Amino acid sequence: MLTHRNMAENIKASAVCIPLTHEDRVLSFLPLSHSYERMAGYYTAMACGATIAYAESVQTLRDNFFEVRPTVVMMVPRAFERFYNRLIRYKAQQPKLRQSIFHWGIRVGSAYAEERKSGKLSPNLKIKRELADRLVFRKIRARLGGRIRFLTSGGAPLGRELAEFFEAIGIPIIEGYGMTETSPVISFNRVDEFEFGTVGKPIPGVEVKIAPDGEVLARGPNIMKGYWNDPVSTAQVIDTEGWLHTGDIGSFNERGFLVITDRKKHLFVTSGGKNIAPQAIESLFLQSDLIDQFVLIGEGRMFLTALIVPSFERVAEMARSMNLRVTNHEDLRQTMSVSENLHSSIVLSRSKTAKSPRR
Repeated sequence: MLTHRNMAENIKASAVCIPLTHEDRVLSFLPLSHSYERMAGYYTAMACGATIAYAESVQTLRDNFFEVRPTVVMMVPRAFERFYNRLIRYKAQQPKLRQSIFHWGIRVGSAYAEERKSGKLSPNLKIKRELADRLVFRKIRARLGGRIRFLTSGGAPLGRELAEFFEAIGIPIIEGYGMTETSPVISFNRVDEFEFGTVGKPIPGVEVKIAPDGEVLARGPNIMKGYWNDPVSTAQVIDTEGWLHTGDIGSFNERGFLVITDRKKHLFVTSGGKNIAPQAIESLFLQSDLIDQFVLIGEGRMFLTALIVPSFERVAEMARSMNLRVTNHEDLRQTMSVSENLHSSIVLSRSKTAKSPRR
């Protein structure tokens, strides 16, 4: 049960963290029945005077970006992953010279972002960054309409590599954290104060602390009144001092940014006694454009296994590149060469990521 005060206070606090103005145009494509889009992309946008354009569907999203040319979009990590994977596939089909220019530009953009944070920008790097922007970054940003000021991410953890890539091309991503029971925002990174791999600092008026077992607790005017006609469940999550037990495991880093490790109930123990937080592993594999869904299994087992749902669109492309004729998902599933190629491609891409110096 969320009260008018819950929502009003969360709107006011969110408006501090998400700097929208009457000059902004927001493209909305996430379900309004989800509290993240309802608060950030609807209530807060309206409270700040921004214009909201609603996408026709997920399928028309690319066209809608060109039509609307938004300045801000509320997104989820899966949307970033799909945009990035499409871009990488496109670049892989380009001549070697263009591929080299693309990778050079990303390296320059990353170095520029790091130096800018330190406050020590060399003139030589500024010139390289301007050249990279003309040759690479502007073309990528044009795919999102060409006017993006920043993007927000919520609903699930955002991979650090993705955030760093978008920062390199000149599009900052600010990631937040919350749950429906908190109206929903608890913490948020800011455009001028953010740290990748974290969900920012608590928003104004909200207190956050870490329980002895690592669970994140929150208290403030955004906390729900309770569960409808369910006082027992309400008492289980809101203690006598008003702290809401989120069910998430986290900690504060040395700069005061909140880091979420996993869901408390998602943690499991193998038969060998090893505690496993599956979220980080699942997020790593989901960065592959060949995977649509991934869930890790290992409770009480000697080893970890996973249930993988492939991206049938990408697997079909793979099959066509192998000159195989397939008409449906069942054909793909039963074609041994496709399964072998899919398995080896996933293993290769994950091993490369694991060896990356950024991880």
